[in-house]
Amino acid sequence: MKIVWSDPAVSDLDSIWDFIARDSPHYATQTVQRLIDAVEPLATFPAMGRHVPEAESDDMRELIVGGYRVIYRVMGQQVEIATVVHGSRDLAGEPKPWMRNE
Repeated sequence: MKIVWSDPAVSDLDSIWDFIARDSPHYATQTVQRLIDAVEPLATFPAMGRHVPEAESDDMRELIVGGYRVIYRVMGQQVEIATVVHGSRDLAGEPKPWMRNE
């Protein structure tokens, strides 16, 4: 399977890097790279993440990477990374961050 990062997910990575880089550009780069590396196994094991509890449908899955949630969906022969959010963020409200690109 092919892994595709949505524009909002790329923007999320940029924002994460910007925030962390205020204190440490080195740590910011490490954090973003860890997030990118964590999704690579999805090409072979797309169902390895858990279902997103706040999602109304079962097609949204997530990987927990450090303090972040990488939320994705499998679409045909590709895995789309929809968003990356901090684990402390309350996703119970609307709108859902993975709906930004729909």
